[in-house]
Amino acid sequence: MPEPVARTAISTASAPQRATSSIMRRVVAAACAVAMLAQTIPAQAQKRPSLVRDAEIENLLRDYAEPIFGAAGIRKGSVQIILINDRSFNAFVTDGRRMFINVGAIMDAKTPNELIGVIAHESGHIAGGHLVRLREQASNAQILAVVGMLLGAGAVVGAAASGDRVGGSGTGAMGAILGPSELVRRSMLSYQRSEEQAADRAAINYLDKTGQSPKGLLDTFRRFAQESMFRTASVDPYTISHPLPADRIANLETLAAKSPNINAKDSPALIARHEMARAKLFGFIASPEEVGRRYPIRDMSLGARYARAIVDYRYKRLGDALSKVDGLLAEQPNNPYFHELKGQALLEFGRPNEALPSLRRAVGLVPGAVPIRVMLGHALVSTEKPALVDEAIRELSNAAVREPENADAFRFLARAYGIKGNVAMAELAAAQSYFAEGDYQNAVQQAARAQDKFPKNSGNWLKAEEILTYRPPR
Repeated sequence: MPEPVARTAISTASAPQRATSSIMRRVVAAACAVAMLAQTIPAQAQKRPSLVRDAEIENLLRDYAEPIFGAAGIRKGSVQIILINDRSFNAFVTDGRRMFINVGAIMDAKTPNELIGVIAHESGHIAGGHLVRLREQASNAQILAVVGMLLGAGAVVGAAASGDRVGGSGTGAMGAILGPSELVRRSMLSYQRSEEQAADRAAINYLDKTGQSPKGLLDTFRRFAQESMFRTASVDPYTISHPLPADRIANLETLAAKSPNINAKDSPALIARHEMARAKLFGFIASPEEVGRRYPIRDMSLGARYARAIVDYRYKRLGDALSKVDGLLAEQPNNPYFHELKGQALLEFGRPNEALPSLRRAVGLVPGAVPIRVMLGHALVSTEKPALVDEAIRELSNAAVREPENADAFRFLARAYGIKGNVAMAELAAAQSYFAEGDYQNAVQQAARAQDKFPKNSGNWLKAEEILTYRPPR
């Protein structure tokens, strides 16, 4: 099997020279674990996840979420939806500003309604302030744990004085020490279970307010229940953080039956977009064999052809990929994401000049799509034509303003300023790129070099100063 050109859609490369992928460009460190309880995380779960960037899928999820956010009273634009390169069906929130969704949730969701139901559930956690209250609960738990340990220590003294042998040598005393901690843990888990149930109820409410069916949410939890049927048969319900599947399904069925929108359907247009997003993810992430099974050659649907075009691009069959994309464009000439794919393929095969018309067209069709704008800036810089550098600086500066955390925008901006011979701005952009990646050591070095070249207290001097004085949280 030939090596794919972009190492699947979710690129794990982080070298500055690597081309920008439309669907996922590079690994970004993400603090995805929620410190709700002091539990040991399995070693395999401690891997740093890679984040996914794709304008098409991000826009789709935004359209799914905005009505739900409105129903939940969440201010528009205040919550960022972030995609994680993980094939498992999962979504979670870690604060009131970010919602994480695994790509597996999109790939497995058979309808838009299923995914919208998941977004509604997570919105219930945000709107309900569950994360804030959970931190308060954790703080109280720490106090209780300390008190429990002190009481346990007192019991040890008493046991030693009385010659206690309950449970064997030392076990009675150890039980006294561990007991309060277990009570605290169970109290915390009970709190989490109640918040999960509240989020379920809130999700049904938001779906009702937006005229959408709760069936998708119910179907999702039914699938979870089937998958966990054997794992939860002998589980103590007081030692888990979520309600038991059977109980959860029963509660949801009761709520869903009362919904006036129980038989509401997704619009054909939304279903079509959902299927295109799934096809794109399968094309970029799945093996060619899996794509072939899911989208056999006899399947001439738009999504199937999209997935096969992406596989051809990934596995260096540029001619076949371009031919397939041109066929897609003949059917939908104003689809920005088909233009994006064509531009991406040409750019990553070292043909940036040929990529420009497609990428300019894509940006013109979706001007707010930062990943595509960054790719256009990359292509402009890659031509190494001084006449195009100013355009590259405009595009990349625009992207950086929209997304100050976008390391690629700053990286290519540094290259553009370097071509123009503007060393100070190149160093500042490099510092901002390192900073966005969390590489504070290199960020500080570049910021210090840049700051020396700017007038004191000027705008750019202050930007460098922000990096120099920043102290990462410990």
